[in-house]
Amino acid sequence: MFIRNLNECKEIIAIDGTILRELINPLYDGSELHLRYSIAHAKVSPGNASFPHRLTKASEVYYFLRGTGVMYIDDEKQKVGPGSLVYIPPNAIQYLENTGDQDLAFLCVVDPYWRPEDEELVE
Repeated sequence: MFIRNLNECKEIIAIDGTILRELINPLYDGSELHLRYSIAHAKVSPGNASFPHRLTKASEVYYFLRGTGVMYIDDEKQKVGPGSLVYIPPNAIQYLENTGDQDLAFLCVVDPYWRPEDEELVE
């Protein structure tokens, strides 16, 4: 049985500036997990935004848990908040702006699983 608690996951700063905790990722969790995807908990602090970036080989789904913000994907933008789900196709330029007064917290599901070499910043 595989169980993980968010508070036991190491907090990292991702290439796009978001604060991440990898909940499950076959890259780090060993070969006993037969998954194509990874799931991370992420947050953007009030008044901040992630840097424009893209995943070159994977799609993403963001599911928002707390806070309010604006999601930018290529030339589109949309308000997001608790209960919002956003699909991000591979190679789409994306970033997220926190427009509220609390952390904008969300889950990131990446398929195939997230690898650092598949993510790049965009100017």
